[in-house]
Amino acid sequence: MQLRLTFHRWRLAEPFVIARESIDEVPVLQAELRDRAGHRGRSEAVGIDYEGETPASMAGQVEGLRGWLEARDDLSPGNLLERLPAGGARNLLDAALWDLEAKRSGVSVWQRAGITRPSRIATTYTIGLGTLEAVREQARARAHFPLLKLKVDATQHLERVQAVREAAPHAKLIADANGAWTIVQLESLAPRLAQLGVVLIEQPLAPGDDPRLAGRRFAVPLAADESVTDRGSLERLGNGYQYVNLKLDKTGGLLEALATARLARQRGYGVMVGNMCGSSLAMAPAAVLAPLAEFVDLDGPLLQVEDVPDALHFSDGWVEPPAPALWG
Repeated sequence: MQLRLTFHRWRLAEPFVIARESIDEVPVLQAELRDRAGHRGRSEAVGIDYEGETPASMAGQVEGLRGWLEARDDLSPGNLLERLPAGGARNLLDAALWDLEAKRSGVSVWQRAGITRPSRIATTYTIGLGTLEAVREQARARAHFPLLKLKVDATQHLERVQAVREAAPHAKLIADANGAWTIVQLESLAPRLAQLGVVLIEQPLAPGDDPRLAGRRFAVPLAADESVTDRGSLERLGNGYQYVNLKLDKTGGLLEALATARLARQRGYGVMVGNMCGSSLAMAPAAVLAPLAEFVDLDGPLLQVEDVPDALHFSDGWVEPPAPALWG
């Protein structure tokens, strides 16, 4: 097995602003695993930035396994679970191994995962924090999309949701606070957001404040994002959320994400599939989770100036599953 790592930066079409940061580019780490027969598996990971992960830190973790990786030709995603923790580095190798096995065997990732490949998937389009007029214009341009997601924070919330609702009267709306609210704000805002047609609130409180949600129900269902990573995190999550937002960089790959999604459903949670930004190569493995989810957020490439070759095909809020030339 041969391993090649590549650093890349994806420029965004405009600055992307959320409650905790503003970015104008997305640094990523890409991997290629090639076997002795010339088959190759590819992947891309961003990492969990709010946990301190970077492409450089992920590369360091992967390099620590280079000797083990390159000495074997029979690797599978399951081999990684005990060698790397959940996070971007494991996701990078996990996705490359899924793709490599598909190329070797001619059996798609969908078939191996036991999931029916859909013809298309409804995905959110995310509108970052910005001026009220900019938010309104973005929503107006995508008023025909089935689902819009709006970033909010401690001071910019209700009026922005109102502007999006006026500009896109028929779209379902998600409000994502990235942990910026207090419990008092949530109690006040949830009924008004429900009146505006918001169907989900993502991570209203900081993860450390999750106990304040225990046993509570609000006018809009809540989804855990920063508070959930993999199966182990479900044990600690408690009963304050109705949905969990699974991202492959958090779970440490598709193998763990599939297991986490199925366990979450057994425990009564709904599922959302999200992303940490990145190109179509980063989104492709997450698309396999879409049939297990009520909400799908795979819009990373739509925010970028460029994308990888054989990119995902997006149209009016829908995305087609990846072609084999891209991944899987």
